[in-house]
Amino acid sequence: MEARYEMLVNGKMTGGSRSLDVINPATAEVFATCACASREEMEVAVTAAAAAFPAWSATSLDERRAVLIKMAEAIETNLDSLARTLTSEQGKPIGDAQGEVGGAAYFLRYYAGLEIPVETIEDSDARRIELHRRPLGVVAAIVPWNFPVLTAVNKIGAALLTGNTAVVKPAATTPLATLQFASLIKDFVPAGVVNIVTDNNDLGDVLTGHPLVRKVSFTGSTNTGMKVMSSGSATLKRMTLELGGNDSGIVLDDCDPEVVSQQLFDSAFANNGQVCIALKRLYVHDSQYDAICEKLAEIARAAIVGSGLQQGTQLGPVQNRTQYDKLKSLIEETRKDGNIIAGGDSPDGPGYFINPTIVRDIADDARLVTDEQFGPVLPVMRYTDVGDVIARANNTSYGLGNSVWSSSVEKAGAVASQLDSGSVWINKHGDIGPDTPFAGAKMSGVGIEMGMHGLLEFTQAKVVNYAKAANV
Repeated sequence: MEARYEMLVNGKMTGGSRSLDVINPATAEVFATCACASREEMEVAVTAAAAAFPAWSATSLDERRAVLIKMAEAIETNLDSLARTLTSEQGKPIGDAQGEVGGAAYFLRYYAGLEIPVETIEDSDARRIELHRRPLGVVAAIVPWNFPVLTAVNKIGAALLTGNTAVVKPAATTPLATLQFASLIKDFVPAGVVNIVTDNNDLGDVLTGHPLVRKVSFTGSTNTGMKVMSSGSATLKRMTLELGGNDSGIVLDDCDPEVVSQQLFDSAFANNGQVCIALKRLYVHDSQYDAICEKLAEIARAAIVGSGLQQGTQLGPVQNRTQYDKLKSLIEETRKDGNIIAGGDSPDGPGYFINPTIVRDIADDARLVTDEQFGPVLPVMRYTDVGDVIARANNTSYGLGNSVWSSSVEKAGAVASQLDSGSVWINKHGDIGPDTPFAGAKMSGVGIEMGMHGLLEFTQAKVVNYAKAANV
C-alpha cells in the first residue's frame, strides 16, 4: 500500500484541498503524491498556532524538553524509513540521508539540554536589573530542499524550547520526509504547537506577511530572502535569514597536494555541491596549482555517480529540474570561459545527473566564479600574492563562509582574520553543528542560527528593573 503523506494542522493529519506530485530526481519521474494546502488552509494552520501559543508558552522548560526528547526518539526509531524517503525525494546517497536524519535527532537533544537563564545586569544597593527572555509567538519556518529534514527540525527545536509555536513550510520538491516526521509527532505534541503545511511554491507570502506570525526563520536563496524581508516589514517581524553563499577556499603555498586535495574535493562536492556553505571558489598558489588541479580531476573522474539508493553511490543527482537546467547552462557557458578538466557531462540514462566537474584557468569575472552555482561544479583559480587573493576572495556580495588551508596554523590564521564572512574554517570547510553559532555577513543573511546565540533569536528580551528601597 502506498504511503499517505498528509499535513499536520492543529494536531490532526489532513489531506488538504490540493495535491502535489513529488519527483524522484534519480529517475525524473513522479514517485509519490502528497497533500498540498490552499491559502485558506495555510490560514487555518497559522490560526491554530496562535491559539496554541498561550498554553504552550506557559509550560515549564522541563515540559518542553520532554517533547523535544520524544521527537528525537521518534526520529531514531524510524531513522531508516525517514532516510529512504529523504533519498527518494532529495537524491542524496542513503548513507548521507541517514546522517541527516540522525543529525536531526541530535539537534533536538542538544536543544533539550539548554537552559534559558535570567541574566543579572546589575545587583546594587539601589536596584536590581534582570534580562529575561520571553517567547515571541508564532514562528514561520520556511525550509529549503537541500537538507529538508535537518533544517526543519533545527527550526522546530529552537522555536519550541523557547516557548513559541510553529508553522513549518517544506520546499515543494522535498516535502515527504518532513510530512512523515509530522505523522510521528502528532500524538504527543499538543495540538497547534507544530503545524507542517505544504504548498506549490505559492503560499510563502501567507506566512511572511501574516499579522499573527511574529518571526520568520527562512533558509534559502538571497533573492527569495530579500522578498521575505520585504513581506514581513509591515509588521516588523523578527527575521532570521540564512541565505546564499559563494564560499572561497584559499590554499597557501605550504600544502601537500596529496594530503589536501581529497579534503578540498569533499568540501566542494558534499551533497553534490548543493550546500549553502560548500566550497564554491578555490584559489590555489601558483606553486601548487597544477598538482592540485590534476589531483582534483583524478578524484572527480573516479567518483561514483548514481541513484542514492544504490550501494556505493558517492554523488546523487541534482535535486530538481530547474537547478539541473541552470547548471547545464552554466557548464556550457563555462566551456568558453575556462578549461574543463573533469566532468562537464552527464551519465547516460534518466535523472538529473551531472558528473562532478573541475574547471581550471578561469577568470574571476566568469559567472561560474561570481555566482553561486549550487551544484557539482568547482572553479579553481591561480594566485601568487596572498594580499591579492584575500582581496579576490572578499570581492563578492556574499559572506557566508571561507576556508584557509596551510601546514601552519599561524599563517592560516593571519589570512583568516582578513576574510569577510560569518564563518572561517582553517584546514577544513563547512564544519557546523547545533552548538556552534552560524551567521552570514553581507548578502548571505541576517541573524544567527544554532548555538545559544541562535536560540535567543527566537526570544524577546525583557528587562525587569527593581528598586531596592521601598518608595511606595
